[in-house]
Amino acid sequence: MKLYSYWRSTTTYRVRAALNLKGVAYDMEPVDLTAGVQRSGDYRAVNPAQGVPALDLGDGVILTQSMAILDYLEVRYPEPALLPQDPLMRAKVQAAAHVVALDIHPVNNLRVIGQLKSRFEADTDQVQDWMQYWMNEGFTALEALLPNRDGFAFDDTPGLADLCITSQVYNARRWGVDLTQFPKIARIEMACLAVPAIADAHPDQQPDAKVH
Repeated sequence: MKLYSYWRSTTTYRVRAALNLKGVAYDMEPVDLTAGVQRSGDYRAVNPAQGVPALDLGDGVILTQSMAILDYLEVRYPEPALLPQDPLMRAKVQAAAHVVALDIHPVNNLRVIGQLKSRFEADTDQVQDWMQYWMNEGFTALEALLPNRDGFAFDDTPGLADLCITSQVYNARRWGVDLTQFPKIARIEMACLAVPAIADAHPDQQPDAKVH
């Protein structure tokens, strides 16, 4: 397998963590989003949506969209499970994950920042305010959805919600979100980063990571 990745991409962070947890071997192909590599003809042939991650299965099949890739990995490599078998708990885990994947991330990605700057002439402070606003909104809802427990979000092992939350917290820290407002979310990140497979997926540990 080959994973097309960008070190700071929170969506790719989720997938790297899942691959590591499930013990699936893969090669990394860096895609420098800040340099616009995703818009090249070669990469658009890989992913017409011009984003990361993309997972090349090695047999001519390429999967895109992180949540679809995670679903494939869960079915193809069921152990360790990222989703519970119980339908009710499964729905709760997915709801928490979707707050990140569907509510927060779409308005907090590089494309949006680019449009804020180019179309609306947003300065650095305005971009940071935008990013913090939407993460605070999403995290407030997410914190209320999470149960009161120690360690991971819903179980004694990391699951889909944990991977989505931990990757988004990386972005929140980058943009200066005050995580003291969200003790459950901060606790989940701490629990996840104590797991080597997830810590190894952290953006700062990637071969294309840049000094920042």
